[in-house]
Amino acid sequence: MAEPPATKSGTVTTKVPARLDRLPWSRWHWMIVIGLGTVWILDGLEVTIVGNIASRLSEDDSGLAISDAQVTGLAAALYVAGACSGALFFGRLTDLYGRKRLFLVTLAVYLAATALTAVSFSAWWFFLFRFLTGFGIGGEYAAINSAIDELIPSKYRGRVDLVINGSFWLGAVAGALLSVVALNTDLFPASVGWRLTFALGVVLGLVILVVRRHVPESPRWMLIHGRAQEAEELVADVERRVEAEKGRPLPEAERSMTVTQRDGIGFGEIARTVFRSYPRRAVLGLSLFVGQAFLYNAITFGFGSILVAFFDVPSGMTGYYFAVIAFGNLLGPLVLGRFFDTLGRRPMIAGTYILSGLLLFVTAWLFGAGVLSATTMTACWCVVLFFASAGASSAYLTVSEIFPMETRAMAIAFFYAIGTAAGGISGPLLFAGLTSSGVVSDAVIAFCVGAGLMVAAGLVAVFFAVAAEGRSLEDIATPLSATPAAGDAPA
Repeated sequence: MAEPPATKSGTVTTKVPARLDRLPWSRWHWMIVIGLGTVWILDGLEVTIVGNIASRLSEDDSGLAISDAQVTGLAAALYVAGACSGALFFGRLTDLYGRKRLFLVTLAVYLAATALTAVSFSAWWFFLFRFLTGFGIGGEYAAINSAIDELIPSKYRGRVDLVINGSFWLGAVAGALLSVVALNTDLFPASVGWRLTFALGVVLGLVILVVRRHVPESPRWMLIHGRAQEAEELVADVERRVEAEKGRPLPEAERSMTVTQRDGIGFGEIARTVFRSYPRRAVLGLSLFVGQAFLYNAITFGFGSILVAFFDVPSGMTGYYFAVIAFGNLLGPLVLGRFFDTLGRRPMIAGTYILSGLLLFVTAWLFGAGVLSATTMTACWCVVLFFASAGASSAYLTVSEIFPMETRAMAIAFFYAIGTAAGGISGPLLFAGLTSSGVVSDAVIAFCVGAGLMVAAGLVAVFFAVAAEGRSLEDIATPLSATPAAGDAPA
């Protein structure tokens, strides 16, 4: 089954991509999902914890001289700025040095920064290590999404990618409930409880690091970086495992491809490829990321402050409400994910973005009319974010599959950084005052901005989304290293 690659003058002809795509779902794929996908749980834990402890940190006995607006505004913006910087920095290294090496490094950066956040003794220390925590998480986005899409069969790629990115909200549920316990001053002093929430992130990260050590390098990446024989051996080993598990031989892979091996490509070629060869896809990627970034980073960062300012919810109780919202977010990708592979990318991406935006407009109107309570407000957000979370997850799926393999990690990093910087840095700085001011009309403005950008992104998807469902990555975007070869199917 595993044929030795035909090599001549720095080129290799192989069936490795087709062999990976025709694999049935197996325990090996579950190992990939657990080892790589669980990092979003950490991201959800981080963001939620900070949002829910904001009011507690601003209290006199917290041990930090910091205000509520600084936590939900400046600290949130620094976290996102770090994520954007980390995505660009590690995204480049991921394309150059491989997926596995970088997803181990980025997790180590996250672990160190989170541990140091837990021992913050002043505001500047807290701000610095929020930035560095984001730096590690941003690198994870580029390295992990690249590896996942290159290792998961095309038949399952959409739903798996959505569920993995949506697992952010499992971490959010955990973070919300954890904050309720940690902020209970009957259990922990006010200056200690919030530190324990960050310590839990370190413990979970160490567990993930142990599992992740067994996740292999992407065979697709190895093919174009002079490691074709290793790629063949790796895929052959996976095939043997799957055949033993399923008790039947795998069908023969038919499609082959020929690539010219190279060490890497420069920023100039990446930019020309993304913006000159695929301009419609570039507009799509930017639109999707800006829309979801404003909705999530600009508004939900301050959800705890909204509950406290507008509904008089005690700061120690906001976690209960956010746990419910996070659960609604988690259900979105779980329930809707498979339809991105069956009904297709275009109707599902456009539909989830537009519908969530329209529902948020309705929520803003009801809130402005003064007819919502903390409970009904939470219910409205659950409905909005059920659809928005599936759409937001599809943004990462989209940019990871619609550009050539050599640019994949950098493309993810670029669109994540630009879109998130637009909504995730300016958003918290702009909206922190609006959502914590206690003025209803200010919060309505924040909601309407997020809703409008989601609808606009959905309309872009109506015209520009790519029908990538069930197709190999090489068919969606021909690798820059690919060369014509006898027997190759057209890309």
